[in-house]
Amino acid sequence: GRLEAVTQQMGYHPQYLDSFLKTQHYLMHMDGPLPFDCRHYIAIMAAARHHCRYLVNLHVLQFLQAGGDPQWLRGLDYIPPKLRNLNEINKILAHRPWLITKEHIEKLLKISEWSWSLAELVHAVVLLAHCHALASFVFGCGCEQDEGLGGRGSLKALSPGNQCFCEATTGNGCGQELLRINRKRSLDSCMELDSLRERMQRIHLETEGREEMRLLQQDREDGKEQGRRAAVPHLDSPAGLSPPGDPDGAVTGTTNLACYMQDPDFGYQDFARRDENQTQVFRVQDYSWEDHGFSLVNRLYSDIGHLLDEKFRMVDGLQSTAMAKRQGCEPSVFKRGIWNYIHCMFGIRYDDYDYAEVNQLLERVLKVYIKTVTCYPEKTNAEMFDRFWKQFKHSEKVHVNLLILEARMQAELLYALQAITQYMI
Repeated sequence: GRLEAVTQQMGYHPQYLDSFLKTQHYLMHMDGPLPFDCRHYIAIMAAARHHCRYLVNLHVLQFLQAGGDPQWLRGLDYIPPKLRNLNEINKILAHRPWLITKEHIEKLLKISEWSWSLAELVHAVVLLAHCHALASFVFGCGCEQDEGLGGRGSLKALSPGNQCFCEATTGNGCGQELLRINRKRSLDSCMELDSLRERMQRIHLETEGREEMRLLQQDREDGKEQGRRAAVPHLDSPAGLSPPGDPDGAVTGTTNLACYMQDPDFGYQDFARRDENQTQVFRVQDYSWEDHGFSLVNRLYSDIGHLLDEKFRMVDGLQSTAMAKRQGCEPSVFKRGIWNYIHCMFGIRYDDYDYAEVNQLLERVLKVYIKTVTCYPEKTNAEMFDRFWKQFKHSEKVHVNLLILEARMQAELLYALQAITQYMI
């Protein structure tokens, strides 16, 4: 299954893995405000912002399995306007979440026949934040190497036939029941893989000739339309955007990420901390997950607040004694330094924290790695992973990536939920 590489990496910390899989299963497969095909399409839109083919291909398959319209896979111009209107929030949340305002929320909730309900919007926002953060983990731990990006040496996933993915944590392998449950959860979302691949190839072949004829006709009719056509290309990927060849040549060969996003040049910019007139600092004392975000999201999307809260607490409770000892501090101090540094990059500040600690706790190479994986994960490479903490175990590096995943997700949620709260007031 496509999720197996992520599952194996998280398997170094099996308690967290269990919490993550429960949350993801609830978001994608349990009762909720959004239809199942829309959930997977939103995940495709979110992953495409960071050029994460691993997640895009996974959710393309699940989108079709959920009965999604294959025409939607041609790009944003082929989806319902209601779903397409989510693109602006997706773009901002992925790169500069501090720009989200109640006006963005109001626009989505009050667009005549294409309006969103509050419950639907909360579900969508959680999905976007979840997939943006998961893309960071995918790149940070090298799971994207499954798409043929050159293999990553020490980043290669464990072979299930060689070593159980949670054996490195338990020290004596995992119980058959836990292994069965984890494998079932990861494979449930990839059932009937062969038939879905055949379906994708058939869609591609049927579309290719028709689409090329349409584009040739448009070329003759109006040369000015060229720019618009380039923004929504057909299924056959242009050179430069084509994924490397897939052994079976069915799914990844048809994935053109450019068609799932608009304004591709929009990306992360350093938060303007010194000019508060331009960008207001987000102070956790005024709006926090514990006091505000949790209750709002749980009220509008039943039980997801509890699952997210458990996941935040789980990553905070992971053992990091070895990491902290090597840095000469208490585990809680070290983890808080990483968490607050990530939030600081998104303009979130804690009045009770001395930010001078960050420079004392985190060496420069580690800070560069954390910032890259957090803010522009698609630029992460194997050398960056290998260079930071050469003396540390792989499981400890995965732990850092789990902290990045959860801190980033909470940062995006705080901005989005605060904007929703302001709208409701």
